[in-house]
Amino acid sequence: MDTAVKQSFITEPARQIPQLLETDVIVVGGGTTGPFAAISAARQGKRVVLIERFGSLGGNLTLGLNTKPSGALVGGLPLEIWNLARSVGGAGPDYMAVVKNGGVKIASPCDPETMKMLLTRLCAEAGVQILFETVVSTPLMEGNTVAGVIIENKSGRQFIRGKVVIDCSADADIAVRAGAPFVMGSGGDAKTMQPVSMYFTMDHVDLVKLAAWSRTTDDVPARAIPDTEEGLAYGLWLTGFNKSLRKFQEDTGIKLQRDNITLKTADGRMYVNATRVTNVDVFDPVQFTNAVIECYRQIEGVARYLKERIPGFENARIEAIAPVLGVRETRHVIGEYTLTGEDSVKGPTFEDSIAADASALDIHDPKGADVDFQGLKPYEIPYRCLLPMQIEQLLVAGRCISADHDAHARSRNMPACMATGQAAGIAASVAIDEGVNVRKVSVAKVQEKLRALGMPLHGEEVKGTM
Repeated sequence: MDTAVKQSFITEPARQIPQLLETDVIVVGGGTTGPFAAISAARQGKRVVLIERFGSLGGNLTLGLNTKPSGALVGGLPLEIWNLARSVGGAGPDYMAVVKNGGVKIASPCDPETMKMLLTRLCAEAGVQILFETVVSTPLMEGNTVAGVIIENKSGRQFIRGKVVIDCSADADIAVRAGAPFVMGSGGDAKTMQPVSMYFTMDHVDLVKLAAWSRTTDDVPARAIPDTEEGLAYGLWLTGFNKSLRKFQEDTGIKLQRDNITLKTADGRMYVNATRVTNVDVFDPVQFTNAVIECYRQIEGVARYLKERIPGFENARIEAIAPVLGVRETRHVIGEYTLTGEDSVKGPTFEDSIAADASALDIHDPKGADVDFQGLKPYEIPYRCLLPMQIEQLLVAGRCISADHDAHARSRNMPACMATGQAAGIAASVAIDEGVNVRKVSVAKVQEKLRALGMPLHGEEVKGTM
């Protein structure tokens, strides 16, 4: 059905917007990045407001059922939280996965429900004011300085004033609306961005049977298979299935858009990463919705494939489908420095590094080819990547930092998002203490505080990730 209409406009009447709060640091987005920014700043004694559009924290990590960092957590608040999850049975030990270029150390998946509670608890304990079910409409601008944000929720439209705003929206929503320059993907449109997908889980999977079969097949070249039955709860990770997936499609006529799939366990539950939709402009609500519908179609097909073709899935069933679409790439803010693909592979030293990241290189080809997943040596993320050009008192963190399409294959992953969130929270706090613009903050002071948290800043400080 063609629902297109001729472009038209309405004019809203002017109105006064009441102030809800005044604070030191405003963090926009409570996904995989925002809580780390909020907790870090609040633990430095700052008043922090964390604004999240859903009713729980963690974003793709929890709601999106992704659960796994796709790399090692090497220190700081990210490792603290993961160790806390482990202490309550909400995550397992790190494991070494066999991949095409050797091996890569990966932090085990977490239980997403446990992680929701832990992130919320740590925010509350640090004094963070969380606003759930609240959307940030636009930044509050004073010239080219972000002075706060305008929000909307069931109370209507209000504004919050703050000294520093940290954009952890993943899509650089605040930075772009403030006027910061950006690029989309590698070429400016949806065809140059990594595809979207949607996780789902299955229960009643015989993990012992699946693991035994996986050890004998050549159809699962990338894998981590624990030696013990107990280890299967958090340590089974399998990527491949290319040949049997192709044969299934030939036999049934069911068309799926991925050449391979990934299975992983968390607390004994099977998490399936097997859907893909290319060329999606996620800022177009019709395209976004159509992508969700297409993911549902593919989930049905993948579940049938697993039940019919893979040992251990004979009695399995779909248990849960992520209520959010997994978006890998949209806007890249143009900052004072743009991290390049070469930087992320060769790992040069940056004087202003605020994190050494050990994320795997993880590229889902925009044209739909196979996934390129491999372990590489750690690389460094400069503070300048968190500073959008032209806009003041704004930091960006997470997958929208200033990085090109190739570097994004590493910097979009959860360890990097957590680390940049942590660094942004510390930098905002130091800037407020020193009474300076975040662009003029003492990076040495920021680094000192990050080191005190146990965060390695340079690649050579990270060991044992490959």
